[in-house]
Amino acid sequence: MRQSHLGWVDLPSDRRQRYAVVSRSALGWPSGPRDAATLSPEDSAVVSRETSTPSDGGSTVSRETPEAGQPPDGAPPDTPDAGEKPGEVPRETSPRERVSAASSRPHAEGGRTRVISVANQKGGVGKTTTAVNVAAALAQAGSRVLVIDLDPQGNASTALGVVHDLDTSGIYEVLVHDATLDEVVQPSQSVAGVWCAPSTMDVAGAEIELVGLPDRESRLRAALRRHLGYTDASDPLAYPGSMYDFVLIDCPPSLGLLTVNAMTASAEVLIPIQCEYYALEGLTQLVRNVELMRAHLNPALRVTAIVMTMFDARTRLSSQVAAEVRRHFGDLVMATAVPRSVRISEAPSHGETVMTYDPHSVGALSYREVAVELRAQAVP
Repeated sequence: MRQSHLGWVDLPSDRRQRYAVVSRSALGWPSGPRDAATLSPEDSAVVSRETSTPSDGGSTVSRETPEAGQPPDGAPPDTPDAGEKPGEVPRETSPRERVSAASSRPHAEGGRTRVISVANQKGGVGKTTTAVNVAAALAQAGSRVLVIDLDPQGNASTALGVVHDLDTSGIYEVLVHDATLDEVVQPSQSVAGVWCAPSTMDVAGAEIELVGLPDRESRLRAALRRHLGYTDASDPLAYPGSMYDFVLIDCPPSLGLLTVNAMTASAEVLIPIQCEYYALEGLTQLVRNVELMRAHLNPALRVTAIVMTMFDARTRLSSQVAAEVRRHFGDLVMATAVPRSVRISEAPSHGETVMTYDPHSVGALSYREVAVELRAQAVP
């Protein structure tokens, strides 16, 4: 199994302890190494089945998903529950999708709620896809996750099966009209253990309306703290344990007031980056803006992870971009690169994430590995 299929390009075995000191300082990390879970190629080998290079020189054959109704090699067939039609895939009751019983209660993730902005000002890099699928994977592992949809397109709300039409109260009312998150948060209809503050088309005008409002950069932070039950304003950046283990904020593809609100409310930034050249330029600009946020609005903000998306092992460009990102940012880059997968693109049209739409697909397996790495991070 070639490591390049996971995006592990020319990495030594101890790559998790190597990094560029200058890059880490620019991101707000101390110069010393941090502890992090290391995923070996053997641990994640199951993810690297997007494509394979035939040893006999034949044409490359896509191995993304098995034929309909057939389990992957080595996997036992799921037995339908009573009342299900033969051949029907049980979405909520499949053993591979069933949320752990621990999801009914908070569990300690370092003793506090982790608030993470999923941000990149470049569009089409997989921000929303990463946010909703990581949220679903975390929930399936037993975490309780809140997704805040700040993108006017509302794609995260769609993927989680949450109503977000014009008559729905959502994040716009929270930011502009001082509604509480308690009034707008809805449980996901497709993933147990996930809640969502939906976005509507009204959010498109929030950028302009926020300009004249007081505390325009920190309105989301204030609303989130009230929702989590934090009444002490003496330390507005601290997020002790609450009813959620993770809060993921899906940011719009811009660096306006909506993204500023997200980063002011967050302690961490997760950056999805497409394995193409233009994404490298966008990453540099985003890192510069994180530095400005730390200097003026949120000194606790850190970039904690960079995940490479749309990785195509068949192209040399993807491998070159992956190698360049790893060279500059070292162990901030997750070991798992999410490959291109048609199942990931199909899932939202069914109001689902790929984690429930096709849990055996390479996309689902990849995001499951990303969630494992995110949970295992040692957060300063």
